[in-house]
Amino acid sequence: MLVFLDTEFTDSLNCDLISIAMVRQDGQGELYLERSDYEADWCNSFVRAAVLPQLGAAGPAVTQQQLADRLATWFAMLPGPVTVASDSFTDWELLLDAVGYERPANLGGHLDLRHAAASPIFSRAVVRYHEDEGPWHHALHDARALRQGWLAWSEAHQGE
Repeated sequence: MLVFLDTEFTDSLNCDLISIAMVRQDGQGELYLERSDYEADWCNSFVRAAVLPQLGAAGPAVTQQQLADRLATWFAMLPGPVTVASDSFTDWELLLDAVGYERPANLGGHLDLRHAAASPIFSRAVVRYHEDEGPWHHALHDARALRQGWLAWSEAHQGE
């Protein structure tokens, strides 16, 4: 199973997870969580302007431990081995850090989407999603947009 991942975090140097989203390729499930205990002082000016104002609409934020527990529960409900797809290796590293030492048994590898994301087909689908459905720099909307980009790119490359 392919799952699309996106995160928002404080800064690339002082990197602490703020929010995480995962969307199944088949569209049959998604998870979005915001942390309550991230290091707010580490947020750079971009994150303060573009990310933080979008937080809070999805319900109460969770602690780092609650996030790990919720991730474990979500992965346990997914069928078969899971490949996580993202356009940033930092997202993958933050996911691994978030699940902690007890990595879910079905959590397989990482699919780097940067090659596909560089194509105009992928990019157009991502932009179209954000124009029609939801803002940039929100982990859930960005993960959904990655899924749309992948579906468009995959359809265009069928049979190759």
